[in-house]
Amino acid sequence: MTTDAKTPLPPVMEEPLLPARMLNEFAYCPRLAYLEWVQGEFADSADTVEGRFHHRRVDEAPRRATLPAGAEEADDAVIHQRSVWLSSERLGLTAKIDLVEGTGAAVAPVDYKRGKRPHVDRGAWEPERVQVCAQGLILREHGYECDGGFLYFVGSRERVAVAFDQELIERTLELASEMRRVTRADAAPPPLVDSPKCPRCSLVSLCLPDEVGWLRADRAGAAAELRRLVPTRDDALPLYVQHPGARVTKDGDCLKILDRDAVLGEARLVETSHVVLFGAVQVSTQVVQELCKRNIPLSYLSSGGWFYGLTTGMTHKNIDLRRRQFAVAADPVRCLELARRLVQAKIANCRTMLRRNHAAAPDTVLQDLKGDMHRAGQTRSLEELLGMEGTAARRYFSEFAGMLKSGDGPMRFDFEGRNRRPPRDPVNALLSLAYALLVREWTHTLHAVGLDPFLGVYHQPRYGRPALALDLMEEFRPLIADSVVLTAINNGEIRPADCIERMGTVALTPGGRRQLIEAYERRMGQEITHPVFGYQVSYRRVLEVQARLFSRYLLGEIPEYPSFTTR
Repeated sequence: MTTDAKTPLPPVMEEPLLPARMLNEFAYCPRLAYLEWVQGEFADSADTVEGRFHHRRVDEAPRRATLPAGAEEADDAVIHQRSVWLSSERLGLTAKIDLVEGTGAAVAPVDYKRGKRPHVDRGAWEPERVQVCAQGLILREHGYECDGGFLYFVGSRERVAVAFDQELIERTLELASEMRRVTRADAAPPPLVDSPKCPRCSLVSLCLPDEVGWLRADRAGAAAELRRLVPTRDDALPLYVQHPGARVTKDGDCLKILDRDAVLGEARLVETSHVVLFGAVQVSTQVVQELCKRNIPLSYLSSGGWFYGLTTGMTHKNIDLRRRQFAVAADPVRCLELARRLVQAKIANCRTMLRRNHAAAPDTVLQDLKGDMHRAGQTRSLEELLGMEGTAARRYFSEFAGMLKSGDGPMRFDFEGRNRRPPRDPVNALLSLAYALLVREWTHTLHAVGLDPFLGVYHQPRYGRPALALDLMEEFRPLIADSVVLTAINNGEIRPADCIERMGTVALTPGGRRQLIEAYERRMGQEITHPVFGYQVSYRRVLEVQARLFSRYLLGEIPEYPSFTTR
């Protein structure tokens, strides 16, 4: 049996075949399908993990091909074939069918679904019925008689029959045509508005539906707080390895850190967000391959904390985002506009740090910083803005020592101003390492979002320098890096004895470096109230939210990038 002659077919185009699964997503939420299919975004949730578990049997590759090539070869053979992948160039569709069963030329697709059967009209929601209908149409294209299919709900162990009537066929083809049109558009469909679908969506922290909608709308009279759809924190943690000569190997689903035959530590891969290697640490090929497979970045730093680079999996699919990034980076007006916001936010946060932590911050310095922030918004070139930022930084660091608790003897830290490359006192050594950790964090985050961390809007491109990471970390330097250093010193976690002075330069001992890393990770995991959206979120999650908002600005979804300033 073939598709009804009355049913209109979409024109054949030189485009990738649409997976039937994507039609399901598109019927559920066009933006979700666009993010997954066009931009290559994906994130696991409890639902997606459970769904893969229930599909583990039907996803297995068939031991032998038992599905006949067409009706003329079927005869009266009993067909019961799992994991059948078929395509139709004419329909422009492809599908991996969980199960095909039938006798002879008459077959039916069976699609497995997690959860229980919904008690709704027609036995199932439209996205699921559309998906199995698309599978049936592909089977028809291969010469089979297919008048209906089944949805098998694993949770309740029930089958729901889906008849392929003319209404469902037309709806399926209409959605396929509409999805092709949407995927050719320059921008993603707008997010759903206050939809009950969003909280259970696996891409909610990538899509940011409420945040994007709130920033796009006239916020007069809007609610002070949004729904907290973004997870507060990530339970996975980074693994730092700094023992000289250590080896990182893979043992099942765990990483083992070895020194010769001695086991220094272990970490489960599922609980690891990224791996950071300091100095002469070796890593096996099996570990690198597994980290790439799981999209866990592997960062390389010198023994002193200088960030060399990282290893990741395949480059993010979203080429359109990078094209927009390059276009904005080539526009001096937009670069200056963004750079002003970033520098103003940095100066504001520096001023806040002094107000919070200084024993007696001079009013003249606070007023001067407020004036610098205002003047930074009126600069007419990046060079002028760079000079204004330098002036504000000198004012801020001139009072930095006032935020350190005074001490005597072995507890005393002296600070007379910022110096680097190399740092010449313990405080500057701590600041340099904290900044290196933060720029590594931002580089990884930008890679994950799909941006090029080496092309900035404020810091100009220079070989080997992650300019965009340096741009977006500006407003977080005082709030994260400076705060970590102040906390570690004032709480007595790091002492001058944790630093080594050689020929006028200062470096941290392994113990001092470990203490600063622990303080840094505590800060990244600390939950704060987001100053723009009003919900609780950790600093590490804030960085991801800001990076995604920056990408939404580049793609034209929001009118301006919301800088991060705290009170």
